[in-house]
Amino acid sequence: MSTQDATLPSAPRVQGPPPHLLIARAPYYRGVVDGLTIGARRILHEIGATAEVLDVAGAYELPQVIRIAMRGSKRFDGFIALGCIVRGETDHYDFICRTTMDGIMNVALQFGIALGTGLLTCDTIVQAESRSGQDGHNKGAEAAAAALLQIDAARHLGAA
Repeated sequence: MSTQDATLPSAPRVQGPPPHLLIARAPYYRGVVDGLTIGARRILHEIGATAEVLDVAGAYELPQVIRIAMRGSKRFDGFIALGCIVRGETDHYDFICRTTMDGIMNVALQFGIALGTGLLTCDTIVQAESRSGQDGHNKGAEAAAAALLQIDAARHLGAA
């Protein structure tokens, strides 16, 4: 199934009080990441969830800042990682994509956190813009919905 065949993202029902999330952003392509953030906030707003937004230097720092946030005194029910990597002329793209996604997954699995990932890995900026617009399948909205589903699962299973 392609994104175009999928249903549009909407906020899932979450048991308990409205959750509080951290949206970690790598705003290297600011317009794209701002679009992802608008999509994520729309989903969170639908159920009254709150969020703090924290920008980092780049995609590579996303898993690091999520781990740092877990060590801090602020309490988050879940996390959303947003960013955009566009293929360039070197193998830097492959390295950053793989390392960042592995890092995000490692943090989520090692610490059992609720995490939605909206890290675009695209060949062109046009592809990124089509995935961050407000006219349909916004990957930031999908990441927020995924994080909320994970929060609800954790609460249901007594892990939150």
